[in-house]
Amino acid sequence: MTRVPLTLACGDYDRTWPLADGRVRPEGIDLNLITLEPEECFWRMLGNAEFDAAEMSLSSYAIAHARGDDRFVGVPVFLSRSFRHSTLYVRKDSDITDARDLAGKRIGVPEYQMTAAVWARALLHHDFDVDTTGIVWCTGGLEEPGRVERQALELPDWVRIEHVGNTLSQALLDGSIDALMAPRVPSVFRSGDQVRRLWPDYAAREVEYYTRTGIFPIMHMLVVRADVDRAHPWVARSLYKAFTEAKRFALSGAADKPALRYTMPFLLDALERQQEVFGADPWPYGLDANRTALDTFAGYLAEQGLVAAPPDMTELFAPATRADSRI
Repeated sequence: MTRVPLTLACGDYDRTWPLADGRVRPEGIDLNLITLEPEECFWRMLGNAEFDAAEMSLSSYAIAHARGDDRFVGVPVFLSRSFRHSTLYVRKDSDITDARDLAGKRIGVPEYQMTAAVWARALLHHDFDVDTTGIVWCTGGLEEPGRVERQALELPDWVRIEHVGNTLSQALLDGSIDALMAPRVPSVFRSGDQVRRLWPDYAAREVEYYTRTGIFPIMHMLVVRADVDRAHPWVARSLYKAFTEAKRFALSGAADKPALRYTMPFLLDALERQQEVFGADPWPYGLDANRTALDTFAGYLAEQGLVAAPPDMTELFAPATRADSRI
């Protein structure tokens, strides 16, 4: 049987390494895996549909789909997940000490529509009762000027957005923004001199959030070009199975070595604490296992003016991937 050649772009993760090194081969597919930073991956796929399949921002895809963009079909493989309590930064000399102090402030964020920002704004509003409609969202590049929204937005008048000319890191230092919401750790924090996290105890807050809500926020998913899906309707399911197997390799191999596999001195302790909180699989794939997080996110998209009404998240995914077979 001739294997279908397929080029797939995604980030460099332990859960994708078995696909990159050939330990896992998707059924019927000759996979060419290209490793890119997520921002480049999203930009190129959303703008030009350059790849047969790619990692994609959950919010970008959901917004595009809600507006009738039918170029892609989703696969319930969630390549990136992250809590957002660690991503809020202020200057060390700021009088902002609590989330409620952010009401009415100017907060930097690379893009208003990015998934991390949607989850973080929802955290401020729902967990800390912050009126986020009074915040001015200042967008731009975290470390490089000139970043813009990766797709055009149609927002209600109450959403207040300004674009900054320099970098968000510099804007925080010079006081043109009051706080920064950054999915990457900003350079001005790494230097350790002038910037602090709003919540230094973010890890404990994240455990409390997960214990209370059952949600480990989804950031990125997998999409396949719709023309590929039409030509080969089995490809989405084949990729889903392969990524699931690759994740199994990552989870089983993290601690099962005579020497530490990762450069983390307290790896075993972290893995054992992780299992206490999440159980055997902290990173579930599949629609059913993630329905609460997906439906919650759909509500946040509408609440923040990014879509007119909460989208039916089931419709984002290829029909072949919406349920698993049973023996």
